Amino acid sequence: MDEPPDPFDALVVAALESLPEAFRDRLDSVAIVVEDEPDAEQLASVGAHGLLGLYTGVPRTAYGAENAGLASKITIFRGPHLRQYRDFDSLGRGVAETVRHEIAHHFGISDARLDELARERATPEGAARSSAYDAGGTK
Repeated sequence: MDEPPDPFDALVVAALESLPEAFRDRLDSVAIVVEDEPDAEQLASVGAHGLLGLYTGVPRTAYGAENAGLASKITIFRGPHLRQYRDFDSLGRGVAETVRHEIAHHFGISDARLDELARERATPEGAARSSAYDAGGTK
């Protein structure tokens, strides 16, 4: 008898399925896994006290990334999400945001650039551009 699907895992799958096909098609070489908690080595690798997700590997923008000897891996951490997001709707949004964030690293986008993009989205002009894109616009 099959085990029922884990609701957290289903949120990760839903986040991946919500990505535009052009991005999903470029994730074949990336292992996407769910772990309960980050370990000390993972925390130390990024100098963090806590992690929602972690990308390890060679970004696609790096020279020769297609033939890199090190496989890319995205890890989404269940425990930190469950502690940070107390209801299912906010948990779903948080998981989706973490998945997109880690995938952005796979495509070579730094934390600094992600922060910059978040600040831009927080402005009225940025919010309008983001809404047009979310609605299927060509921004």
